[in-house]
Amino acid sequence: MHQANLPDFFWDLPHKFIILHPMNMLTKFLKYLQVERNYSVQTIRAYGDDLQQFFAFCGLNPNIDELTSVSHRTIRAWLSSLLSNNLSARSVNRKLSSLRCFYRYLLRNNVITVNPLSKVVAPKTTQKLPSFLTKDEASKMIDAIEYPSGFVGLRDLMVMELFYYTGMRVSEMTNLKVNGVNLQSLTIKVLGKGAKERIIPIHPALAKLLEEYIDQRNELVPVNQMPYLIVTNTGNKPYQQMVYRIVKKYLSMVTPLDKKSPHVLRHTFATHLLDEGADINAIKELLGHSNLTATQIYTHTGVDRLKKAYKQAHPRA
Repeated sequence: MHQANLPDFFWDLPHKFIILHPMNMLTKFLKYLQVERNYSVQTIRAYGDDLQQFFAFCGLNPNIDELTSVSHRTIRAWLSSLLSNNLSARSVNRKLSSLRCFYRYLLRNNVITVNPLSKVVAPKTTQKLPSFLTKDEASKMIDAIEYPSGFVGLRDLMVMELFYYTGMRVSEMTNLKVNGVNLQSLTIKVLGKGAKERIIPIHPALAKLLEEYIDQRNELVPVNQMPYLIVTNTGNKPYQQMVYRIVKKYLSMVTPLDKKSPHVLRHTFATHLLDEGADINAIKELLGHSNLTATQIYTHTGVDRLKKAYKQAHPRA
């Protein structure tokens, strides 16, 4: 197979991913994820790694003849071996999800006629409730922290407020463009998972900060040279690790939570909306969830806090 037939990012992957076999279904599957599903490089790497682990366990190469020989017993044995090596049920289920996606692809493309995963049951997991800031901590993050003077401090505050006021993902933050901000209609257009666009309304206070930030940002680097809203100190495209560092720095000043990541602010956004009576379906749309199941975890968070308050306050609890 020639280089031109492979996704560009393949040539940055570890050598183990590139098995140049004419019937290599893994190569075709990963290319499908890139071209047709528009998955991120990180997600495709994870799928590739999970599937390579499975193939190594089975002692086979992902060509058509060998793939048809895999049975549900083989898959169960693989899952059992992962659990015996102290991998969490959540991590095992993620790997199983990669395998399910791969075999659905094989079935649709008539590579196999029977899906061995139809007889495989996923390990049970305990639901891990999300970490989030209290309303007092969120207020301190915005009003009490002394951000550095100049563009860097304004940019850092912009990052923290965007996460808290919109609930966007870190990938959506780093890909957000200046022309995606509409200060007249008080909306922001973000590009979510699967290249799906969604419109998020913004608070007037956030719009005011955006206006000030965009003016300073444009002085640093013109939009026609760098279209992205959030930029580095030198006016370059933002990268996720930079955003993680910014969030960790300022969350450390307001909360004792062990986890201090952009996702904590996304969880905080959703939890505070729910606490104030927002409809769960509206929160689902704002977060860009494809189904309600992912959003319903926030209802469990609310019930958990109510139970705690009940136990602490009720005289007969």
